[in-house]
Amino acid sequence: MTDRTLLILAGDGIGPEVMAEVRRIIGWFGENRGLSFDVSESLVGGAAYDAHGTPLTDETMAMAQEVDAVLLGAVGGPKYDTLDFSLKPERGLLRLRKEMDLYANLRPAQCFDALADFSSLKPDVVSGLDIMIIRELTSGVYFGEPRGIINEGNERVGINTQRYTESEIARVARSAFEMARRRNNAVCSMEKANVMESGVLWRDVVQEVHDAEYPDVELSHMYADAGAMQLTRWPKQFDVIVTDNLFGDLLSDLAAMLTGSLGMLPSASLGAPMANGRPKALYEPVHGSAPDIAGQGKANPIACILSFAMALRYSFDEGVEAARLEAAVENVLAQGIRTADLLQSEGASPATTTEMGDAILAALDSSL
Repeated sequence: MTDRTLLILAGDGIGPEVMAEVRRIIGWFGENRGLSFDVSESLVGGAAYDAHGTPLTDETMAMAQEVDAVLLGAVGGPKYDTLDFSLKPERGLLRLRKEMDLYANLRPAQCFDALADFSSLKPDVVSGLDIMIIRELTSGVYFGEPRGIINEGNERVGINTQRYTESEIARVARSAFEMARRRNNAVCSMEKANVMESGVLWRDVVQEVHDAEYPDVELSHMYADAGAMQLTRWPKQFDVIVTDNLFGDLLSDLAAMLTGSLGMLPSASLGAPMANGRPKALYEPVHGSAPDIAGQGKANPIACILSFAMALRYSFDEGVEAARLEAAVENVLAQGIRTADLLQSEGASPATTTEMGDAILAALDSSL
């Protein structure tokens, strides 16, 4: 019996295909590294709607609350575009994030040397890039009240409210400082304190948490628009970036595209520690469900596999084994093995989803 519990929610589109490769990786660690997992599975998104008429059942939500980590594939697709907003596949993912209170979204932007030419920036600017953006995920302008569209005189007015409490800022700041201690010990906090009162509070609270609890970590502050400029000028100046929900949404997508491989990147959403000390956690690839290639064996499983590597590191304190898996992926890419999304030359033969999984498993075997 293991004390490591996982819930797999493969979801829609290419989700089941890429998650099948993750299942093989999980099995390898059990057989070869003594890391066994108690794995359960359920439905989310369109698959859950097709089976149960809802994108996430109460039973699945309860399962997610009990396990150490949730691994999610992808949700959505044009098949569900006409559904009521409350029933769309994405509502299942949003419910997971909200009810699990996953307030810290970790988005690494890592550029493998073998893929440096995929970036629109010069290879020397992005080669070896390894930064982490931590986005506050459960508050800010996406959740603040009042919100909506109202009539004012003879025209409509759209309203959204940027709202943060001290405690909401402090807890995501702590996540950033803790992350920095695992990495290169530097945090850059980004906001718009020059024009927004919420930005003033953000800067004040992050500084207060730093001074009281993390004086050993280097802290800098930057306006978010200047941060976007610096990310495209010299991204390797950063280690950990912490920012609010809105700016984090924008900056993490920008940083991801610097690598030239948005579809290869993992993410983690973390919450408060559970009784066993592990944080509530959901891990998922950044890419979508790609329904146009679903079922064709063309999907790249690397983002989902790297999401499991993040689970090894942040939910199970298996940093050495996470690094082993990441190195196996880098080894495979260095060999020139590519799925269709990573091919640059005409006429080259792409690896299938399963073949990419085979190659990564072979690289793991070679690491022993």
